[in-house]
Amino acid sequence: MNHNKIKTREVKDSQWNMKPDQAKALMLAKRQLTELVFDAVNLEGINFTLPEIQTLLDGVTVGGHKISDQRIAINQGKTWRTLFEWIEKGWFEVTAEKVCELHCIAGKEEALECGRFRFGGVTIAGTDYMPPEAGMLPALFDNMMAQVYKIPDIYDRAIFLFLTMARCQFFYDVNKRMGRFIMNGLLLSTGYPAINLPAKRQLEFNQLMIAFYKSNDQKPMNTFLRSCLDERIIKIMKA
Repeated sequence: MNHNKIKTREVKDSQWNMKPDQAKALMLAKRQLTELVFDAVNLEGINFTLPEIQTLLDGVTVGGHKISDQRIAINQGKTWRTLFEWIEKGWFEVTAEKVCELHCIAGKEEALECGRFRFGGVTIAGTDYMPPEAGMLPALFDNMMAQVYKIPDIYDRAIFLFLTMARCQFFYDVNKRMGRFIMNGLLLSTGYPAINLPAKRQLEFNQLMIAFYKSNDQKPMNTFLRSCLDERIIKIMKA
């Protein structure tokens, strides 16, 4: 078995009993693009309104914001659109190469080093937890991929990828955003709707993540992330 990538395969969705439908899941995510980018940048402390994000995604700059902040929002939109294209063309795989390629887009002109695993140490604000040394990262990625095959439930599998990537800090910057992209890439590619983390739940998210970094117990974050899935989208997927 090749542990370096995940391909679409039979998985269980034990909580909502949704029928997997890639076309429908992608359609819903595309319609949600402005909201996905809005929540992601506001979680980073960049205060754009929803209409401002829509304007940026339409290719028009907006006043009253730093160019660097606008670039982060634009990069988020480009990364989502790249993910959609990969999934539609059957190119999406969870490999170190694909993750790094996506990071080149998401972290462009923001991350210290784009498109490659970090080569030095990092810290995480708010916790004494120290991410692993840089030399361990390739093996940790392979180990993550070996473990994920053992998880039958698709949402458990996707959330495991996000949380493991966030805790390992494979990159100098843009780690949580990258983890969420990979989580949602896996969900969408297997026909399940993406999880959007609402900015209004930022405090709850931050508190749970700080606890997770210390304990490595994924259960509280798993429950929280599942609760972020829009009930309206679940209803549409089950129709």
